[in-house]
Amino acid sequence: MRRRVSEARAGWLFVAPALTVVGLFFLLPVAAGFALSVTDFDIYSVGDPELVRIVGVANYRTLFSEPLFWQSLRNTAYFVLFGVPATIAAALATALAVTAGAARFKPLFRTIYFAPVVTTLVAVAVVWRYLYHPRFGLINSALAFFGADPISWLADPRWAMPAIVLLAVWKNFGYTMIIFVAGLQAIPEHLYEAARLDGAAAWQRFLHITLPSLAPTTTFVTLITVIGYFQLFAEPYVMTNGGGPANATLSVVLYMFKEGFRWWNIGYAAAVAFVLFWIILGVTVIQILARRRGEG
Repeated sequence: MRRRVSEARAGWLFVAPALTVVGLFFLLPVAAGFALSVTDFDIYSVGDPELVRIVGVANYRTLFSEPLFWQSLRNTAYFVLFGVPATIAAALATALAVTAGAARFKPLFRTIYFAPVVTTLVAVAVVWRYLYHPRFGLINSALAFFGADPISWLADPRWAMPAIVLLAVWKNFGYTMIIFVAGLQAIPEHLYEAARLDGAAAWQRFLHITLPSLAPTTTFVTLITVIGYFQLFAEPYVMTNGGGPANATLSVVLYMFKEGFRWWNIGYAAAVAFVLFWIILGVTVIQILARRRGEG
């Protein structure tokens, strides 16, 4: 009995530094954020904390009755529903291309495709704003070549969010591609050799070997991409001057940022953050349960 107690004590001593870091930099800020969400903390409270009042769930009631929040949530859902599949499809197609047996200069192409991930978003935004220019942009020039009318990509509410989705896919698919490349390299080659001997075509090998073998990798990249895309902020903040036109690209995180750091409704902004946290958690749990049911 004493030996078990001493072993348990030693184990807790070993994990104590990590638990301390998690507590200080994760649990404590989360608790502080939740405490703020049930108060009316604002710019006046910064100078005099005694002005803070506990308002309970009033911030949440206001939030759920605010049309602008629901619009930001719809915009975020649109971005996730279209951006995540497009990013994963582009990443998988590129990973298959750079790992193909006949492909040459594989390290070079991997570097090129990964470069947008490590490129500063401001620099990327400058380039893409020029590409989206209604008169001189390369994209509208390509459309004009095929006889199509120019599109005001960032000034038209119908096209602003698709433009943001396209930018995000180009900016982020390289990271997912690297993960897919690692997953493809872990698939045993003898499975493909056996399939070729059985007369399986390339599409059949992809459908019955590659996709099932990449299932854990696909689940992982889907989870991290969904979580990241629900936190959409930088792209509309830089590209559309903070959610325009007509709030067509306003995301939940951008809405939270405006409420907290433009209007200084910090308690209300904390409530927005916690609602988004529960949404992301719910979507993540659903994905994990769906994956386990698929395996069963």
